[in-house]
Amino acid sequence: MKPLRIPVPLAVVLTMLAATGLFYLAAARWAERRAFDQARDEALRSARQQALLLDSELAKYRLLPIVLSEYGDLRDALTGGPGGDAARRLDRKLAPLAARTGAAVIYAIDAGGMTVSASNAATPSSFVGHDYRFRPYFTMAMRNAASEYFALGNVSKRPGLFMGRRIDGPDGPLGVVVVKVEFDAVANAWATDPGLTLLIDARGIVLAATDPRERLRTLRPLSPATRAGIRASGQFGEEPLPLTHLRPATDRRVVTVSTALGAPGWRLVRAVPVTRALRDAAGLARLATATFALVLTLAAALLLWRVTRATRAAAVRTQLQQAVTERTAALQAEMERRAEADRRFRAAREELAQANRLASLGSITAGLAHEINQPVATIRTLAENAVHHLDGQRLDRVRAALDNSIALTGRIGSITQEMRRFARRGTGTIEPIQLDAVMEGTRLLIGDRLRAEGVTLDWPAPGLPKVVAGRVRLEQVLVNLVNNAIDAVAGRPDPHIVLLVEEEGPWVRLIVADNGDGIDPALGDEVFSPFVTGKPDGLGLGLGIARDIMTEFDGTLQILPSPLGGAAFAATVRRA
Repeated sequence: MKPLRIPVPLAVVLTMLAATGLFYLAAARWAERRAFDQARDEALRSARQQALLLDSELAKYRLLPIVLSEYGDLRDALTGGPGGDAARRLDRKLAPLAARTGAAVIYAIDAGGMTVSASNAATPSSFVGHDYRFRPYFTMAMRNAASEYFALGNVSKRPGLFMGRRIDGPDGPLGVVVVKVEFDAVANAWATDPGLTLLIDARGIVLAATDPRERLRTLRPLSPATRAGIRASGQFGEEPLPLTHLRPATDRRVVTVSTALGAPGWRLVRAVPVTRALRDAAGLARLATATFALVLTLAAALLLWRVTRATRAAAVRTQLQQAVTERTAALQAEMERRAEADRRFRAAREELAQANRLASLGSITAGLAHEINQPVATIRTLAENAVHHLDGQRLDRVRAALDNSIALTGRIGSITQEMRRFARRGTGTIEPIQLDAVMEGTRLLIGDRLRAEGVTLDWPAPGLPKVVAGRVRLEQVLVNLVNNAIDAVAGRPDPHIVLLVEEEGPWVRLIVADNGDGIDPALGDEVFSPFVTGKPDGLGLGLGIARDIMTEFDGTLQILPSPLGGAAFAATVRRA
């Protein structure tokens, strides 16, 4: 029996198919693993950012009981009973305090467990007169001086974190002041990130979630003993505490990560869908396989042509070289078109930034002219005095007048130099610069408008660190933010702006905060988009340009809660 002989072309085709199949399997596995790793890293990064947001919020609320413990009305209310005048005075103070801080409710419980005053005293759901001595946060605070306890509200039936602090008198404890914090606002902030975010305690119970349906569910089954303890304490009322819809161990379409929080046992869980990432990974694997197959086909074709048609080898090489040359030329042309498009985009962005600087400079030129006119008039007066003193041979007074004129001339020079620097087209240079100089330039550019508008601006103390940025463009960002803040506080009886500098490791944050009406929640982060503005006559370009400038500095521009109650923007740059 003769051995089976496979024709060379068929053998080459079968080998190509086998190699292509193996390559696709390897490429798909690699691309899928890479997609999961990238999704996991991104989910962990956003989880840490959200955890920082929650920890900062809780830290703010932890200060409230400490501050309230110093209220004289609080001690009078705890000793005067629920119906006393002191309790009603405290009601009127707690209500606006809860509204300003965002606390769900603030209330005072006397040593016997009876609520004597509350921020919601004037509402149908008032806590006044309720006996809370059975609540763990009350007993723990009376025993340990402070407590934190997450539970359903006994009256509102809404979950929240109860923070208690014992108030001591000369003869012993007078009672407990309690601040209840609900996490709806934080959960709404988390919801801006894709995926699902869960706040869980040490038992795996979901305390807060971006999806309200997941709240008061569990990540893992609870033991009968644990359920009995929860039911006995009344922590979650009659809630059944079922399992969440999230199945991290079995659902390969979701990447799940977690990070610890400042509260003991609490963790933040992020679940991000990877369906799109897997689809992109499959597309990448197919593209790589197609490229591999194309290369393999070309190699096989060359081999076959060399074996079967040696006489056509030169023609095949010529055709192949021509194809490669055309493709290279096409790629080169595409690269040149993209480079030109990028150059035009950068030029347009710089033109827009320059126009924004000139617009800002135009709005403050009148004030700077006033700053220059005053020393010019003074120099003229000093010169006339010098002539008068010179006639009288009073040379010491002539020298004093000339010295003062020189100093005023230097003042004019610094103002005009700052105007020239601010109006000059940016060179794109990013280098170590002194923040003190940036602050001084900003003060020169907007100082007159602050005085004209009657706005108080708290500047940072000198001795600021160096940062990596461009001076003119960083001044442009600060001028935009401060001008926006001045517009925001217009018409207020106590317009107030503060410019803070905070150092966090390798980063420096420049925060501009005001006590205006704040940013419309409907706008949110959209205020950085072109032509989105909260001003009736605004173009909506300044904040977008400012964020682009901060991105070029490898920094960020973000909205923060204002310490003054209005709006606050934080520009973050790297320390030099």
